[in-house]
Amino acid sequence: MSEQLLTLDEMKQIDECINKGFSIHSVDENLSGMLIIFKRHEEEVRLQVLTAEARKYFAAKLQEQMQL
Repeated sequence: MSEQLLTLDEMKQIDECINKGFSIHSVDENLSGMLIIFKRHEEEVRLQVLTAEARKYFAAKLQEQMQL
């Protein structure tokens, strides 16, 4: 998968979690990327984000969530 397609796929997964009502619970960054944990009531979704552009996109979504 090309870098661009991977980025678009990761951004789509972030949007899907948010659109399904999950909220960002925690983020763990390391040299490989970031692990995002979304929670909705008792459900938990773990999403590994590898690309820099998707991480930037996630940061914008996190800021949006913090302003709500």
